[in-house]
Amino acid sequence: MAIDTLSTWHHLVASRNSRGLADLLADEVVFHSPVVHTPQVGKAVTTQYLSAAFQVFFNDSFRYVQETTGPASAVLEFVVDIDGIAVNGIDSLRWNAEGRITEFKVFIRPLKAINLVHQKMAAMLQARPS
Repeated sequence: MAIDTLSTWHHLVASRNSRGLADLLADEVVFHSPVVHTPQVGKAVTTQYLSAAFQVFFNDSFRYVQETTGPASAVLEFVVDIDGIAVNGIDSLRWNAEGRITEFKVFIRPLKAINLVHQKMAAMLQARPS
């Protein structure tokens, strides 16, 4: 039975629970970061990035403000305040027939927000054991 990808993602975000990523991500998932040049391939590295993002992004001000969906994809626009900086971004997701995410892209604006997110994500990733 296929996973209800969007409902599961929204539940993980609302509960700020990154542990559910293991069941939601495909083994071959590709993560596209707004601050890393090359795509990050595989469940382990994508889980690291998204787990760090759960810490950086998902505070009380985070919310999705628009959602556009297709049969196996979604574009979710979000807003969040991080350290007094208004961040606007998009999560673009694609998933397979089982409902597991195969591609996750993050876009962020403005430049001030990108710089802040880069700094905070780098600190979170460096603090995590490999």
